[in-house]
Amino acid sequence: MQDKTGAPAAAPAAVTPPETTAATPRGAAFPGGLPARVAAAVAGGLALFLAFPPISLWFLAPLGIALLTLSVRGVRLRRALWLGYVGGAAFLLPTLAWVRPIGYDAWAGLVAIESLYYAVMSVGVALVCRLRWWPLWAACLWVPTEWARGAFPFGGFPWARVGFSQGESVFTPYAALGGVPLVTFAVALCGTLIALTLASVRRGQARDAGRSRGLTRLLALPVAGALAVPLLAYAVQRPGGEGGRTVNVGIVQGNVPGRGMTPMGDEPAVVLRNHTGKLHEMAQAVREGKLPRPDLVALPENSTDIDPYRDAYANATIDAAVKDVGVPVLVGAVVAIGDEHRATRSLVWDPATGPGAFYDKQKLVPFGEFTPMKDIVLKLFQRANLVGRQSVAGDRDGDLRMGPVTVGAVNCYEVAFDGVVRGTVRAGGSPLVVQTNNATYALTNLPPQQLAMSQLRAVEHNRPVITAATTGISAYVTPDGHVAWETRELVPDMNVVTVPVRTELTIATRVGAAPEWALIALGAGAVAAAFWQGRRRRGELAEGGDS
Repeated sequence: MQDKTGAPAAAPAAVTPPETTAATPRGAAFPGGLPARVAAAVAGGLALFLAFPPISLWFLAPLGIALLTLSVRGVRLRRALWLGYVGGAAFLLPTLAWVRPIGYDAWAGLVAIESLYYAVMSVGVALVCRLRWWPLWAACLWVPTEWARGAFPFGGFPWARVGFSQGESVFTPYAALGGVPLVTFAVALCGTLIALTLASVRRGQARDAGRSRGLTRLLALPVAGALAVPLLAYAVQRPGGEGGRTVNVGIVQGNVPGRGMTPMGDEPAVVLRNHTGKLHEMAQAVREGKLPRPDLVALPENSTDIDPYRDAYANATIDAAVKDVGVPVLVGAVVAIGDEHRATRSLVWDPATGPGAFYDKQKLVPFGEFTPMKDIVLKLFQRANLVGRQSVAGDRDGDLRMGPVTVGAVNCYEVAFDGVVRGTVRAGGSPLVVQTNNATYALTNLPPQQLAMSQLRAVEHNRPVITAATTGISAYVTPDGHVAWETRELVPDMNVVTVPVRTELTIATRVGAAPEWALIALGAGAVAAAFWQGRRRRGELAEGGDS
């Protein structure tokens, strides 16, 4: 076609697809449209699940985040909201499958609530993907999301944080620099850079039409960044040995008779006898030279199913076993507080003086140790009555003197909370002793997930971690995050391990939550900037229309 002057006429303007409008980033059109985005969200969530124990394909975590990011990049905010929910549910449904022994309705309800956080985060990701350097801002948003999950509601539920998939991986050293939040950020940044790489491949293919040199230049920076993030972890400075001082720690796993919601069984004192019996076995093995003499021994949470303060038989049984082994023993007990309450207690039992110093669990399990909205919940759900007496939280750190060292007592669920573990280390706890009762969740994916948390904590704080569990997994984790010894599940076992005594603090322990708050601020600032930029563009378009 030619115009009246004889010059070729301009080609008609191409119709712009909905996903490449001014409200979305250039080149964000997704091949395959909406079905492909849904598939990417589901695949991303499943890849993230596979990174967690017990499957432990940790290297899939960045890929999962890349797919989740691409699924919402370039879409309108409402669509990002529900795509994020789909991706979050695909991740959490299998990852939190350990909740099933409580009830399938509890499992579904927990996933439904927790997936909301990923839906909201995905709106933020869709917004910041409109900015320059969007992989950085998108990665930052994983940190406030996990912070919020760990704080609200009912005290938070920080399980399944991305950092906890990296118990022993190339990303693990970041824990010594900025704790679990920095590990999450590093994995997320690697993932968003992979997302940028994949987006650049498509944009480069469309623009260069097969010219490989241009495509190579386009990919060089994101590929280099995605490789640099894990490699830079090896540059993190971590404390080393401190003169070779060690302590021998006994670990007892006594097992329980029941399963599921009634793990302690129907016969009183069985759990108590199981654990004191293994303590007697340890004492005999020491006398026979089969095990080194321990300096202290750790029993699990709920290692006695009877309150030793109120029951003479329980008191005498524990005291006899402690006297037999001849060293202080950390006993896990649920004890009465008045007539209506209870506390989950880590109790130091001395062979000469009996029960003494103790630590009461600070972070309580909602609907397990206390009942939120008690009057309503107890009427609606019969199972909620199994909580019984409502637990009260402790108000001090878990530094407890035992023999030659001050141990750092951490109780089960608390290992997922940064502040509790950090406070115990700062108070002088070394080694850390995690007492746990996983009997309800035996042979699910909970015990290995919890062990991975202990691995991150060991690196984060330069401390050996002893885990004593009723049914497993009991373990010894070295300060570099390696599991040096562990038990099988549902098998009574005991051992004495020699662990280093570390006192030097890591950068992460010193700076505390500062890196987390810095990343939260960066993410929030990026969302605000993207929102303001979008409003300005809409204002400019409106003015142009009026003129």
